[in-house]
Amino acid sequence: MGKILVTGASGNIGKLTLEKLLARGVAPSELIGLVRDPAKAAGLADLGIELRKGDYLNPSSLDRVFKGVEKVMLVSAQAFTDRNKAHENVIDSAQRAAVKHLVYMPIIRRPGSGFDLPEVTQVDIYTERKIKESGLTFTFVEHPPFLESLPAYIGDAKALERGLRVPEGGGRVSFASREDLAEAHAVVLTEAGHERKTYKLSGPEAISFREMASLLSTALNKEVPLIGVSDAEYLKALIANSLPEFLAKFLLGWMHGMASGEWSDTSGDLERLIRRKPKAASEYLQEAYGRNSAR
Repeated sequence: MGKILVTGASGNIGKLTLEKLLARGVAPSELIGLVRDPAKAAGLADLGIELRKGDYLNPSSLDRVFKGVEKVMLVSAQAFTDRNKAHENVIDSAQRAAVKHLVYMPIIRRPGSGFDLPEVTQVDIYTERKIKESGLTFTFVEHPPFLESLPAYIGDAKALERGLRVPEGGGRVSFASREDLAEAHAVVLTEAGHERKTYKLSGPEAISFREMASLLSTALNKEVPLIGVSDAEYLKALIANSLPEFLAKFLLGWMHGMASGEWSDTSGDLERLIRRKPKAASEYLQEAYGRNSAR
């Protein structure tokens, strides 16, 4: 039996996907994690998972990694790198290795919206086209924004003492947790019938920032008013919190998508794949900001 390769294995999604594959009964000997620095994924090696050193931008290293691989989970390359070339190299190596199934995780795009998130949307469109042109059997598992990224957008409990200060536009967002998304990846990689399908892995509820302010008020046991701010004010606050300007602008781009309702749909695909209710934003906010949480 061929092996399952998960790229970006030292990152959150890659690591969680491998752990979920183990939880579904896949033997550690059947799993491979692609990493640039094996030391950063030592915990996976301790579980018996083989780590293979490679780099998206080094095709010869990828060819070595892909030997004996049957299925691949392509975790998106980091933003602010040559992501088109990185993904193209992985696809080409998968072709040369005669991989039977490639799973890719683009961001959900709302049909007809025209929203273009810098560093993300055009890369996803390019990568999807390259995968389809390659002739590889594929599955696209489209992601919404991560629940776990919320503190980066809205601040910690101390920052929220001044209110939920965002460039709010009335849109709703169906956030999902990395753990639930990783579990869906594991299902697609281990079950038949998902080939040549596209799943929109939206969370179980679409929440507005006004509703988020109410939930945060409950979690923190104090009033958290929603305060609309300009893009410039939002950027200034992020940069004042030691975030580099280019990353602050990147987060602002995500906020624009949230405000416009780009990720407002709730497809139900995630719940159907993992066969349980995914974690909701209301549950996450209580865990992350509740009085007994570590902050």
